[in-house]
Amino acid sequence: MHASAGFSDWLRAATRPRLIGIFVLLVAGALLCIRLGAWQLDRAQIRGDQAAAVEAAERESAPPVPMETVVAPQTPFTQTMVGQRVTVTGTYLSEDQFLVPDRELDGQTGYLVVTALRVEAGDGADPAILPVVRGWVSEPAGAHLDVPSGPVELTGYLGGPDPAQAGIAVGAATGDEIEAVSPAALANVWGTPIFSGQFVLEVQEPAAGADLRPYGAPVIEGGGLNIQNLAYAAEWWIFGGFALVLWWRMVRDEVRHLRAERGQTPTTAVADADAAT
Repeated sequence: MHASAGFSDWLRAATRPRLIGIFVLLVAGALLCIRLGAWQLDRAQIRGDQAAAVEAAERESAPPVPMETVVAPQTPFTQTMVGQRVTVTGTYLSEDQFLVPDRELDGQTGYLVVTALRVEAGDGADPAILPVVRGWVSEPAGAHLDVPSGPVELTGYLGGPDPAQAGIAVGAATGDEIEAVSPAALANVWGTPIFSGQFVLEVQEPAAGADLRPYGAPVIEGGGLNIQNLAYAAEWWIFGGFALVLWWRMVRDEVRHLRAERGQTPTTAVADADAAT
């Protein structure tokens, strides 16, 4: 059978009023399935974010634990540590401080005050350095760099390192600005061993004299997708595709019927229909 005749049979079958009506219904059903799948995908994102928010709230309200039970110096910082509430004791190094500009708090843009905390190791190892975000200010002043001279006990949250956007010059002066809280870059100035994350201060004993606002618990990024809703979305899209496949099979059966009416044998009609597909 010529290709033009084969195409003509398919066109004639597809444009029969009965199949056009079925096509309209199936397309409407497929579009509905696609829309329901998109809705389930949105629900998967919402429920994933809600689960992340609940997890963050539980971490923030949980009693603090000693930091050494969560992370050690010179060890990788993992996503599961973000937002963990911990306590740590150490001594501020007043000469090792930086300001981080362009940080927002309650809709205002200001600066973070980051100070090195020397943490003594209990096993006789060398003291380690912990980057501490002591707080936020709208405009920094000299008093914001004042720290207690003796040991301090801190309660706060663990946070991951910021992406290192710029290096830090060796010998940078106290109060200089840096673009990110990056322990890898700070190690060039503060030395090692150093903790791979950062510590966001909540409470300090003895209290600081400087008027610094707490920066709050780190935000846990990437709540992910709820698996159950994601599976529902996939099911709806499969149903939508099945509706279109069903219409194609109905057109194919109609082509076979048309060719049978012209006197072709059923075997020939089926072969021609299959060849046309």
